[in-house]
Amino acid sequence: MEWMFLGMVIFLFLLAAFDLYVGVSNDAVNFLNSAIGSKAAHFRTLVIIASVGVFFGCVLSNGMMDIARHGIFMPEHFSFREVMYIYMAVMVTDIVLLDIFNTYGMPTSTTVSMVFELLGASFAFVLIKMAGDGSSVLGFGDYLNTSKALEVIMGIFLSVPIAFIFGSIIQYITRIVFSFNIRTKLRWKIGLFGGIAITAIIYFMLFKGLKDLSFMDKEVKAYINENVLMLLGICFVVFTVLMQVLHACKVNVFRIIVLTGTFALATAFAGNDLVNFIGVPLAGFSSFQDFSANAGGADASSFLMTSLMDSASTPIYFLIGAGLIMVFSLATSKKARHVVETEVGLSRKDEGDEMFGSSRAARSLVRWGNSVGTFVVNYTPESLRRFIDSRFTTPAEAEDNGAAYDLLRASVNLVVASLLIALGTSLKLPLSTTFVTFMVAMGTSLADRAWSRESAVFRITGVLTVVGGWFLTAGVAFTACFMVALVMNYGGIVAVVVIVAVGLYSIIHSQRAYSKKKREEEKSGDVLFTEILACKDQKAIVPMLSRHLDVCTGEILEKYADTLTETTEGLFSENLRTLRRAGKSLQGGKRELKNLRRRETICLRRTDATTGVRLSTTFHLVHNSLQQFLYGLIRLNEPAREHVDNHFTPIDAVEAEQFTVMSKRLANIMKQAADNLKAQRTADNVALCAESDKLKEQITAMRDKVLIELQTPGTNLTSQTLLLHVIQETEQLCIELNDLLKTAHRFSELA
Repeated sequence: MEWMFLGMVIFLFLLAAFDLYVGVSNDAVNFLNSAIGSKAAHFRTLVIIASVGVFFGCVLSNGMMDIARHGIFMPEHFSFREVMYIYMAVMVTDIVLLDIFNTYGMPTSTTVSMVFELLGASFAFVLIKMAGDGSSVLGFGDYLNTSKALEVIMGIFLSVPIAFIFGSIIQYITRIVFSFNIRTKLRWKIGLFGGIAITAIIYFMLFKGLKDLSFMDKEVKAYINENVLMLLGICFVVFTVLMQVLHACKVNVFRIIVLTGTFALATAFAGNDLVNFIGVPLAGFSSFQDFSANAGGADASSFLMTSLMDSASTPIYFLIGAGLIMVFSLATSKKARHVVETEVGLSRKDEGDEMFGSSRAARSLVRWGNSVGTFVVNYTPESLRRFIDSRFTTPAEAEDNGAAYDLLRASVNLVVASLLIALGTSLKLPLSTTFVTFMVAMGTSLADRAWSRESAVFRITGVLTVVGGWFLTAGVAFTACFMVALVMNYGGIVAVVVIVAVGLYSIIHSQRAYSKKKREEEKSGDVLFTEILACKDQKAIVPMLSRHLDVCTGEILEKYADTLTETTEGLFSENLRTLRRAGKSLQGGKRELKNLRRRETICLRRTDATTGVRLSTTFHLVHNSLQQFLYGLIRLNEPAREHVDNHFTPIDAVEAEQFTVMSKRLANIMKQAADNLKAQRTADNVALCAESDKLKEQITAMRDKVLIELQTPGTNLTSQTLLLHVIQETEQLCIELNDLLKTAHRFSELA
């Protein structure tokens, strides 16, 4: 029996390695977002700085992993077998849950996930124990430490509004002081700002990031606590003078602040959040050691884990190993970059496509915000209003390096996040690093007027989605781990092995699928769009834009061909699920076309004025044709879906077969045209236009036949009217296809 639990301990450490890799990919957003968003340095340089900070925090951590030992449940009431099953359930659930969030680019809290997973698994065994022992006098409060879960929930409520409000206010004031012209007229302001910023970061490192590290003995911590104001005053004076001198030497002080803050947050993350990744396997290992040494032949189901009530320090080799895995994850994980892109995308300047759609709640908030803004503007003196507006105006000579925002806002992000986390720690408020860093970034972007009237509703939807995901994390973590623990308890070791195998397979499969998706994206127009924005040669932009337009148009046309086939097959086979899937794809196509036109218009604006005007008419005609094609498919899909959903009489089989042949032919023409566009063989599409015209004539002949049948008594009006509608819309699709292909060819010739 002992060998079985030894195997479970080995599995725990194996799962911990996966958890470290997956978890760091998610938490990288905490310390990389500001540096990446402002392009403070090359991505490789930022990863190196963050990796050094992560490794430094891991190795110097004292490894007190009490939360997994007795922070959620009371181990003196749980047997060794129950504790091991709890830990196994937590690790499997955690890696799968975090990987799902990483895949969708949603930052979440590893602390929240671990706490609620421990709570869910423990709750499952408490129910089993209480149901099996009706004479027990112990209640839920004796088995579970529910106050810890309440702390986490309170931390969510506190972190979100506090971070957002403080980030907004401080960024607004800072921007008024410095304006967007942060390269000139800094004078003495930069020294003071640099002194305050670096001092705040040092304070954060000492009182949040390094307060529990191994070299911080009691005497050192006592001295710091007793002389905190003096130490901070000395730091402020020294760093103020140093930053002013560096500025005089033409050194970019803002970049120093951002890189220092990145290192500080990475160090604090590793030093404090390491428990979220290796606390559970280390507690399992400690439990196994206690059982092996002290069980004395007792059964695993009866040996209670009282030893877990004591605190235990982690051996240095575990800390080094964890640090190496975390560094490896930062250096290799593509999902880490994807999670960072979510925060950067929601806080960037106006230009670009939006990651999220619109929601009713976001529209209501924007409407309310506009009303409040109008009220404030009406009661603000005109002279003050003009002055404030001038501070938020970007100078024409400002350098555009493609950054999502400038170094000033990145500095404020890091400083405010550091101060809030340090303040929350000193006041014993459970503020989450993830929540604070994300919401500060959202607050500073709002104050910086990065959310225009065109983008605000999408940005707010994104923020609400991410915040909702944090609450969803808690519920899903609790429920999923509760179910996994129950299955393990009743299924025994067989269930444990199966669940672990399924969990590992899901992670590996997810990584492969994500890598495949990224490889496909690299072949699509997204990479071309990034290259165009980075291109400095105006003459080179036009051919790149032509390539981008052809590739993206081809990709969209290929999707439309599949949607046309799905709609036709779904209608004639009365498959409502297929019709709904096609309809959902078409609804998403509206946003896709809107973003495509927006991003390509941005690219067109990067050309010289003469070229832009020369290409504009044809360029917009291409997009108009795509839009009309989409609307035609929607008009085709909606009545077909309604017909099948209402269980109306199906269309005659013979006519359905005749139309299916023509529909498939049109889809094939569309796919051939898509291939030509992606290969930039737009001239070959002229021949396809002739083929499309012939198909249109056949469709017209069928339309005339159906019109005659509609005049015949006894004909089912509902099905025949629908068939007529479908035929007419398909006929119009042929016309729109020809217009699209001819216009795309003209644009290629002009470009």
